[in-house]
Amino acid sequence: MTNKRALITGITGQDGSYLAEFLLQKGYEVHGIVRRCSTFNTDRIDHVYKDPHEEDAKMFLHYGDLTDGQNLTNLVLDVEPDEIYNLGAQSHVRVSFDSPAYTVQVTGLGALNVLEAARQLNKKKETRVYQASSSEMFGDVTETPQTELTPFRPQSPYACAKVYAFHQTVNYRHAYDLFATNGILFNHESPRRGETFVTRKITRAAARIKLGLQDKLYLGNLDAKRDWGFARDYVEGMWMMLQHDKPDDFVLATGSTHSIRDFLNYTFNHLEVDWEPHVEIDPRYFRPTEVNLLLGDYSKAREKLGWEPKTSCEELAQIMVDHDMSLAQQEAVNASLK
Repeated sequence: MTNKRALITGITGQDGSYLAEFLLQKGYEVHGIVRRCSTFNTDRIDHVYKDPHEEDAKMFLHYGDLTDGQNLTNLVLDVEPDEIYNLGAQSHVRVSFDSPAYTVQVTGLGALNVLEAARQLNKKKETRVYQASSSEMFGDVTETPQTELTPFRPQSPYACAKVYAFHQTVNYRHAYDLFATNGILFNHESPRRGETFVTRKITRAAARIKLGLQDKLYLGNLDAKRDWGFARDYVEGMWMMLQHDKPDDFVLATGSTHSIRDFLNYTFNHLEVDWEPHVEIDPRYFRPTEVNLLLGDYSKAREKLGWEPKTSCEELAQIMVDHDMSLAQQEAVNASLK
């Protein structure tokens, strides 16, 4: 067990919630940044959150926003974390085409604000920074599989913002001797994935279709291929990067690729349902520029960190649809009581 203190941006998201669980199990004091809104959005972490006034409380939440650099700096200097995990972002690729300026402000400049806050703290005590980079940065790929040395060719405002954040992280590492690491994570999913992301959209719809609560599922490009892993496996890799003896950049992936059509098969076959009569193509879900194939080579993370993915894509689809089936069953019960 440790007495380290960590600060997580995006703690209420998929990755943030799994990382908070992981760090709490290791004895960390965990601080998270949440945006102020009129409704509570902490459902992913409610099961590990205690009243901060309780004697054994180990998790603390703070209001903040990645676009507010001064607030971030004040918070980092006040908390004095040993490790900072910047997981916050406007992370939906399709939405980034509709809100490019906002995406750049949060995902790109927000990362710069975190790095600058860490630089200020680093004058007082060492802090280590993890920047959540993305396989979307590879975009129109020049080679397959993609490694830490593969050139970036971003194909969306989101990917462009992530490339900016990646290079700023490297710059702060070299210019200020800050322990700043990029984790280039390929697609990673879970039952906590937002329902607008394609994998969760599929598993939620499959469960509802199985129970007769829904008939149609509307999707875009079924032939796009991704390297899909389990988010719980990947947050352990994030932590491993900050325990390494020097800051570096690492790809986390499974080394296998699957199409959206494959994911449909894994999901619906698990429920013994034929997906084809229920799926329709909707042009609204096509991106202006598409990334057709992403496949990661995680050999550097395996060799230097000892990290390996533990969950196959088919197993992941089954985990997600089993979870969503329980939600759909409760929905059906509630509907019958009305």
